[in-house]
Amino acid sequence: MQKESDTHLPLITVITVVYNAASLIERTLKSVKAQTYPNIEHLIVDGLSKDQTLSEVEKYARPMLCVISEKDNGIYDAMNKGQALANGEFILFLNAGDEFYGNDVLENMLKAGFESDVYYGNTMVVDEEGIELGTRRLQPPVRLTWQSLQMGMCVSHQSLLVRKSICVSYDLQYKISADIDWTIRVLKSTKKVVNTKIIVSKFLLGGVSTSRRKQGLNERLAIMVHHYGWFRTAVNHGLIALRFVWHRITRKSMT
Repeated sequence: MQKESDTHLPLITVITVVYNAASLIERTLKSVKAQTYPNIEHLIVDGLSKDQTLSEVEKYARPMLCVISEKDNGIYDAMNKGQALANGEFILFLNAGDEFYGNDVLENMLKAGFESDVYYGNTMVVDEEGIELGTRRLQPPVRLTWQSLQMGMCVSHQSLLVRKSICVSYDLQYKISADIDWTIRVLKSTKKVVNTKIIVSKFLLGGVSTSRRKQGLNERLAIMVHHYGWFRTAVNHGLIALRFVWHRITRKSMT
């Protein structure tokens, strides 16, 4: 069972950004509370939900659960607020509907010690019923660096524990893909990264409209060009396209 605090261990702040997710927030609250790591601050950043989200949060009230509810300018603005308010030495984003893969995840992530800047692992994709759909298509590399994201988001927020002192603000010019830019910039500042080799989180699969998918792709292209240059981005996107075509061809040949 989770203790309320333990000053001998670094404080971890789990940040949950939420808006009108009363049906999903409970699973996240339960998952954080059940962690065996004894020094966790859970920070709920709510965008003035109009449903019963805050009522659900109140059911889990405890000293290490902190709530802010106010208007924001989108998910990345809310995540910036969470970072600014976090008291932890390390932070991890676990949004409404997401969960840790097991009750001992954070304890296992820090088994290697507390000296590293980033700890990462894999992510299990689940549907709204909690049924596992498999790990993400892009697998985390054996050694994660800022160069690792050239082919896409190979490690998700939910499976990334980061030292707060190296965190940067999300660039609010990006409405959908700011997490990729944030991760690249954070990794550029890291001195030591640990691959925990475990599944860290359950990511709740959500649909994206066609218009938002197009916007996201445009933002991702701009981010890749900014960090890696036009030439490398063009080559990498060509390889991604070839991989997609090959995947479609092999799937057809197997059916």
